[in-house]
Amino acid sequence: MQTPPVCNYEGSDYQNTFWEEGGRAYEDACEAVALERLLPHNGRHLLELGAGAGRNTPRYQAYEHITLLDYSRSQLQQAQARLGTSDRYRYVAADIYRLPFVDGVFDGATMIRTLHHMADPCLALSQVRRVLEPRAVFILEYANKRNLKSILRYMLRKQDWSPYSREAVEYIPLNFDFHPAAIREWLAAVGFRIERTLTVSHLRLGFLKRHVPTRLLVALDSVLQHTGELWQLTPSVFLRASVTDSVNKALPEAFFACPACSAPLEDTPPLIHCSACGHSYPVADNIYDFRINPPSETT
Repeated sequence: MQTPPVCNYEGSDYQNTFWEEGGRAYEDACEAVALERLLPHNGRHLLELGAGAGRNTPRYQAYEHITLLDYSRSQLQQAQARLGTSDRYRYVAADIYRLPFVDGVFDGATMIRTLHHMADPCLALSQVRRVLEPRAVFILEYANKRNLKSILRYMLRKQDWSPYSREAVEYIPLNFDFHPAAIREWLAAVGFRIERTLTVSHLRLGFLKRHVPTRLLVALDSVLQHTGELWQLTPSVFLRASVTDSVNKALPEAFFACPACSAPLEDTPPLIHCSACGHSYPVADNIYDFRINPPSETT
């Protein structure tokens, strides 16, 4: 199966340059508030899609086990350095369009600041739905093209694309903003029901971030997040969805599935071999690598 191109952060120091040294304490704190409101109080096994260096992973303490998935092996190495190795965490390098798991194995999933890299978001969302069990919870964040800044720029003729059209806008390669209506349509099409919507980062303006204390900005944003049920005019939107299928099913015996042929796999480090199609997948330094034709480990 030919899959869309993947945005690869291999070798990137994204956690430091973008978050810790990039002046984004306000955004990080607002996202923490949204996650606390949307996450369930307990869970068995969470799939964190686009986990990166594990920025959000400590916020998922309600789950007994967490599988961190990212296409970049170096990002997972950074996450492992931050979180450590234990039975609670599993690190998996894989393509989101070819998730290496059997159907219905997780009871929760998150995708934060990741969907905007998806050239085929509906295909990605269908893969997420496939690996979730009935009534599982899915927390999704997406970049909103119909935000107030874009609307004003369009009205003032400072941008060509319309924030009102449902088509995604690719402002740089593999970086997309999506229309809320398109997101709702895709989620419904693959079997999700939206339960709650929060708008996040209402005050993402350099002037405010430089002159107003972060704690005050976050407190104001916390109040404004509830307007997400009425309208979505912020650059970032969070939502909680659940799987519409409510029929209980037994947990699958296998956990991993071959991303090339979907056959169940035995967890046999340091090498997992698929007897059905012949593909093999290495496990090194506690990181499972299910990437087909992985790139060289260079920046």
